[in-house]
Amino acid sequence: MNRPIRVVVAKAGLDGHDRGAKVIARALRDAGMEVIYTGLFQTPEQIVETAIQEDADGIGLSILSGAHMTLFPLVVEQLKARGADDIVFFGGGTIPADDAEELKRLGVRAIFTPGAPLAEIIEFVKGECLKRREVLR
Repeated sequence: MNRPIRVVVAKAGLDGHDRGAKVIARALRDAGMEVIYTGLFQTPEQIVETAIQEDADGIGLSILSGAHMTLFPLVVEQLKARGADDIVFFGGGTIPADDAEELKRLGVRAIFTPGAPLAEIIEFVKGECLKRREVLR
């Protein structure tokens, strides 16, 4: 796989605040990744379908609405149901530390809260997506 890392950046549910997702999308793109931004109001099924259709290495989900304990697990379930749980799934938003730990236990690889350094997010995505590719070889 010599193509750039491909990441779907998504907004789920009724959350209409997408500035952070757009900042992450641009940072990943500027770091040399291909980014597919799904836009607002996506369902977990739509997000996973997009990732599969686009042959994505990762999914980044941004939630600021407080629905993270519902929507993140639904994406994990959809990934498993579609046999795509090797896709690196990470997220961000206003998520309390206790909830972030629970989401990681459920299968979300990392949670980034407001103020997380972009360099840290980029390094995480690069590292985890390249590890995924090594496993797939």
